[in-house]
Amino acid sequence: MKEVIRLKGEAGQELQVHGSGKLAQTLIRHDLIDEYRLCFHPVVLGSGKRLFPEGQPPIALKLIETKTTGTGIVIHVYRPAGKPELGSFAS
Repeated sequence: MKEVIRLKGEAGQELQVHGSGKLAQTLIRHDLIDEYRLCFHPVVLGSGKRLFPEGQPPIALKLIETKTTGTGIVIHVYRPAGKPELGSFAS
């Protein structure tokens, strides 16, 4: 993690993680992710690996951008927004 922190402190291009759930979970756990780009495909598989594992402390995310591709993939861009404010559905 020290190397990731050092790289984040350097000026220049962004660091990206593609397809490595375990690395992403480690970076999330150490609060090292500045932006999440989550792609939702129009397919329901019913099972799979979780990006945010059980036991992960809650984090709030602020929606920065959203777009839909011509094939129906929805891309949401979020930034961490601190601890979530819990609410209720009650009126």
